[in-house]
Amino acid sequence: MNPTGRQRVFVSYGLILSLLLLVGLFQSWNLAAAIFNLCLISALMSLGVNIQWGYGGLLNIGVMGFAALGGVAAVLIAAPPVAEAWQVGGSGLFLALLCILATVVAIVLLRRRAMSGRRKLFWTILAAAVGYVVARYFFDPAVSAIERIDPAQTGFLGGLGLPIILSWAVGGILAGCVAWVIGRITLNLRSDYLAIATLGISEIIISILKNEEWLTRGVKNVIGLPRPVPLEIELQRQAWFIDLSEKMNFGLITFSSLTVKLCYALIFLAVLALIVWLSERALNSPWGRMMRCIRDNEEAAHAMGKDVVGRRLQVFVLGSIVVGIAGAMLTTLDGQFTPGSYQPLRFTFLIWVMVIVGGSGNNWGAILGGFLIWFVWIEAEPIGVWFMDVLTTGLGEESPLRSHLLKNAAYMRLFLMGVILLVVLRYFPRGMIPER
Repeated sequence: MNPTGRQRVFVSYGLILSLLLLVGLFQSWNLAAAIFNLCLISALMSLGVNIQWGYGGLLNIGVMGFAALGGVAAVLIAAPPVAEAWQVGGSGLFLALLCILATVVAIVLLRRRAMSGRRKLFWTILAAAVGYVVARYFFDPAVSAIERIDPAQTGFLGGLGLPIILSWAVGGILAGCVAWVIGRITLNLRSDYLAIATLGISEIIISILKNEEWLTRGVKNVIGLPRPVPLEIELQRQAWFIDLSEKMNFGLITFSSLTVKLCYALIFLAVLALIVWLSERALNSPWGRMMRCIRDNEEAAHAMGKDVVGRRLQVFVLGSIVVGIAGAMLTTLDGQFTPGSYQPLRFTFLIWVMVIVGGSGNNWGAILGGFLIWFVWIEAEPIGVWFMDVLTTGLGEESPLRSHLLKNAAYMRLFLMGVILLVVLRYFPRGMIPER
């Protein structure tokens, strides 16, 4: 990176750090730490999208679907198993899974036989229909039995009861496997059709998670997931922590909450640093130069003998893995899995704004965009309320205009998102930290 680029990076990140310090000084350090943790996760999601768009020019609008898969991994790995649910429905689900695998094997073998096109299609459809009916014969009674097991508290199979930090890797692998399947089907499409396909598939994934209660409790949510950091109440019982709180002149409850958030921040920073290091090495390698060649001139890359579709599949899977890791981290931070909170159109838009504002094709720019946009998204509402309050001070407490403006100050965040995007596209068309 040239000196001007380094200077811009330092100035931009210094600005973000200053904004977080101002939040700590004028609002609360707990709030600043909470925003910082969410900014780290947002930066990781932005980095995943940047790998797909900035490296390979792939327009993925299904970001939330892959983030939700990361959340599912947190449930499947860390939630305690529900023994009674496994007793009443485990065997049925296992038999249904065997039927599905047998159907897939049968279809593969049938399609490998030397048959005419119509006969091959007929036998494929017949095998799929028979497999579906037989699998549902075992699946439906098992699911009904599982969902009847104390539905107010469980009503699902639970997980493996393992440390939740393992789910971050599993979430990435799960998202990558689904991305491979999706990519095999959609990457031959034009960019606009690819965007529509990924958005539709994302909606399908989230719809399944909302409705399959035996897997993730659906809209009833999975709460009380274990954490990789100490509980606040555990810290408050430690004599050394009480002494440290008094020396730091913090309230015990406030200090314990801040300590837990800082522990999360250290773990998230380590993960982000590792992925950034790997992403930078990939971007500056021959593979990265080849991906940029495919992005900028697909015909030339194809004429040089490059496997364009195969390389696009690689970058699509890699970006989805990063988003899946971020989704598992977000569920870990929340301590619960809530399928209803995954809103593809709303939050996918935010992630794309992060990439565009920060600078697509530049990893440091994508991270900067993640920090800046999420900070504005969180702080726009309280700042909007304060601004409207100051602006309408002279109107009096009973003024309907004042009441209307204060009530609708929350919409300032949407207004600011549009303003930031327009300003950046006007004065920084390649982003705040552009690609070299």
